[in-house]
Formats: sequence, structure tokens, C-alpha cells
Amino acid sequence: MAAEIQPRAQARKPVLLSKIETSQELVITAVIIPKEDGVISVSDDRTIRVWLKRDSGQYWPSVYHSMPASCSCMSFNPETRRVSVGMDNGVVLDFIVSEDYNKMTPAHTYQAHGSRVTAVLFVLEMEWLLTAAQDRSFCWHCTESGHLLGTHRTAAWVTGLQFDVETRHVFVGDQSGQVTILKLEQDTCSLVTTFKGHTGSVTALCWDSMQRVLFSGSSDHSIIMWDIGGRKGTAIELQGHNDKVQGLCYAPHTRQLISCGSDGGIVIWDMEVDRQETPEWLDSDSCQKCEQPFFWNFKQMWDSKKIGLRQHHCRRCGRAVCGKCSSRRSTIPLMGFEFPVRVCDACHESITEQERAPTATFHDSKHGIVHMHYEPTRSWLLTSGTDRVIKLWDMSPVVS
Repeated sequence: MAAEIQPRAQARKPVLLSKIETSQELVITAVIIPKEDGVISVSDDRTIRVWLKRDSGQYWPSVYHSMPASCSCMSFNPETRRVSVGMDNGVVLDFIVSEDYNKMTPAHTYQAHGSRVTAVLFVLEMEWLLTAAQDRSFCWHCTESGHLLGTHRTAAWVTGLQFDVETRHVFVGDQSGQVTILKLEQDTCSLVTTFKGHTGSVTALCWDSMQRVLFSGSSDHSIIMWDIGGRKGTAIELQGHNDKVQGLCYAPHTRQLISCGSDGGIVIWDMEVDRQETPEWLDSDSCQKCEQPFFWNFKQMWDSKKIGLRQHHCRRCGRAVCGKCSSRRSTIPLMGFEFPVRVCDACHESITEQERAPTATFHDSKHGIVHMHYEPTRSWLLTSGTDRVIKLWDMSPVVS
């Protein structure tokens, strides 16, 4: 059973700016329009809407466009005002929004996949559109001609895409929990490496091109920070949600990670601290503290005439221990454990109060978050929820 997160009282917290009551259907994805009081949303009712703030302070649709099939994902590039929308039928449609955001003109149609499109990403520098779908394929297309440039088969259907312009590496997260790095050329791609640390599917990816760090969120409630550019091979775990992680974004100027989850939590992680990798869990047939046998160790149980015990692991040292030798709980923020987890008695005694100092802050959005988007120039955060409401937050009190 998941440990219960105990939110701490915070003097500074996000400020709710606006609510947008969208429709009777769920908003799949939405983005804030930079330099505008506006939002673009894609809903389950097959509509794309551009919401602009009126003099009354309310947001009303300036564009209401019906799609030929249910929408599943979206990418928006503010420089070109290009909106790319993936649909359940495998098709991706490109639109160009007018400068006043009152009109949307079709640009390209991509017959990209044979099933539901799960991720779409426009790369302005390359004039590429990256797409992935439940048919276990990843594709890239030329947005100038609309032609397919290449396809790569994936082990499981893709759930997240990120791209590094400098190296032309694409980061592909999938349903199996694996993250794959591919090197893209104009019409070919090569496998660089794969890594897996999640026990559930990857639900969100975020790439920090400055620090060369990739963040992945998962349905297993965890976030992993992968140090790629440092070539250290380190993987730092962050445990701060009680449910599926639904979105990640990074504020490079303050080195803070923002994560949102189905539990409604908005978590701000301080990534300037010197974090530690969690230890590998050790294997043993008996408790590595009191040497009592575990319940599968029949020989030692017979020889010692003792009943076998259930095995646990200390989250700090990784040793295999029994319940009696790990009866205490503690936070270990530098290892990413912001709420109490099982530790052995020896580790509990050695953890100082300074080491227990929190490195993240917790905030309640008061709706189950489906999607999030961060606009760094104003420090605005958008969350869309299961309550079919879009909320806009001023994050400057906590991301500074």
C-alpha cells in the first residue's frame, strides 16, 4: 500500500488566477499561449478551442473547431503558431492559428499511423514533426512537404517524446516503463541506448538541455532523473505522489522541477541540492541485522527451530531486513523520499535532522490532474482535471 503523503504547511503557494469551465467532456491536453491571455485546448468531444480572456475577466472561445475523429494529443509552437493534433484514427492534422488567435487554417494532413496517436512533437529547427501511436511505431515527417521521412518500431506503444536539437537525439518513453534514446538523421535513425527504472508505464518526459538531464514520470507514482550529459549513468528517484504522475516541467533558471499527478498534487522539487542514488536492494536468505531466517529459508528454519519471517528492505542502505529490525520510518529527502519510508533501526538512528530537511514543497490543486503545461516567461502553470476544468496558476511565489 502506498505511503500517505503528509503535505506540509507552506507560507508560499501557487496563486489560482482563473478557472475555465470547458465543456461536458474531458480536456485531453491544453497549453498556455505565451504573451497572450489565452489557452488552446483539445477535448474528448472532438473539438479544438482557443480561449481568450475578455474584458469581463472570463475566458471565451475565439475558435471552436470540430475534428473528424476523437483527439488524443497536441503540440503547439508559439513562434509559428502551428497546432499539431493527433487523433484516434492515426491521423495528425496541422493548423496555423492567425496572429489575433481568432482563426485556425488547416496546413497539412499526415496519414501517420494505423491506430490512436499517443504523442506528437513539432521541432521547428529541423522542420520535423515527430509522432508515435499505439501501433508501436515512431515516425518523423517533413512539415514543409508533409512527407514521411522515417519509421522506427518500438517495443511497446509510446507514451512520451522529447527531442534534443543539438544532438538530434529523441527520447522515447513507452508503456513498458522503458526509455529509449534514438539518434535521428534526415531519413534514418539508430538506437543509442535504452534504460529502465520504472515498474509502471512512462507517463511524462521532460528534457533539460542545459544540464543534459532527462526526467521521466510513471504510473508507478515515481519520477526518475537520468543524468545523460554527465555520463555518470546515475538515476535519482523522486517519490512525492500518491498516484500516477501526469506531467513534468523544468524551470532551468531556478533549477526546480514541477510535477503534477492524478492525486491532484503539485510538487516543486529543488534540484540544486546534491541528491543521492537509492541503493540496490540486497538479496539474502536471512535478516542482515538479526540473522533470523526468511520464510522461504526452510533449512535454517528447521535447523534453528524458528518460524520464517517476511523480508523487507531498508530504503537507505538496501539491506534485507525483517519487520522487527525495520520498525521505524523516516523521510530521506536527498534520496527523493519526501514522506516516511521503511528504514532499518541502525539507519534511523544515524539520519540527522538536517538530512531530514525537505527538498520539495507540496500543493493541492483540488482536482485530479489529467494534463499540465508550464509557461516559463510568466511562471504560469496550467492544469486540466477530471472535473473538466482548466485552472491557471501563478507559480512565481514558489518557483523563484
